Amino acid sequence: MRILVFDADEAAPKAARFVADTARAAIAARGRACLAFSGGRTPWKMLRALAAETLPWHDVHVFQTDERAVPPDDPARTLSQLRDVLLSRVPLPPQHLHPMPVMEGDLAAAARRYAATLEQIAGAPARLDLVHLGLGADGHTASLVPGDPVLDVRDADVAVSGPYQGHPRMTLTYPALNRARAILWLVTGTEKAEVLPRLCAADTAIPAGRVNPDHATIIADRDAARLLHVAGAGSR
Repeated sequence: MRILVFDADEAAPKAARFVADTARAAIAARGRACLAFSGGRTPWKMLRALAAETLPWHDVHVFQTDERAVPPDDPARTLSQLRDVLLSRVPLPPQHLHPMPVMEGDLAAAARRYAATLEQIAGAPARLDLVHLGLGADGHTASLVPGDPVLDVRDADVAVSGPYQGHPRMTLTYPALNRARAILWLVTGTEKAEVLPRLCAADTAIPAGRVNPDHATIIADRDAARLLHVAGAGSR
């Protein structure tokens, strides 16, 4: 695991550059880049910065790490944020956006179809080139939340969690995350300071700590990293 700490105004642009560099390398190696993004407020600045990067977007496929089962016009919908902040600003082919089908009546069947889409685009078993993850103050990531049975799913790449903050969710599971060629954690804000050291220590008592650290990079701002023993902008 590599840990990079930056000033608050630097973290998002550095994360965007990391995504862009990873995508370019994937396209050079395999002809396409398969990227999965998380929602929440933390990545907005990163996604805006990513829109300013020069990328061959016709070779990029965009997936979601998780999504709330809410109507399309709900402001809590991660897809709406992704479209507004990034996809409305870049020439991604419409067929290269793969939103999670959370409005279908049978969410479990929809999750299986999304897993099949992953395999169709990213190989069987599916191996994403980059997964962007956030870190909740309670240690959750994607929609892998403390105490949910979805934490124990080992035979599917996509599953449906129980209600969290009022809504059931579709999420990538540990098998899909741990197969990714690169994991990017973007962690900002003082509310993450207590839990970030646990992620860095791969503390399996929190859901985020169960994600394979071998191909992971953490980009954090100084507020989130204030309890880490990392001097300045550095790595481990």
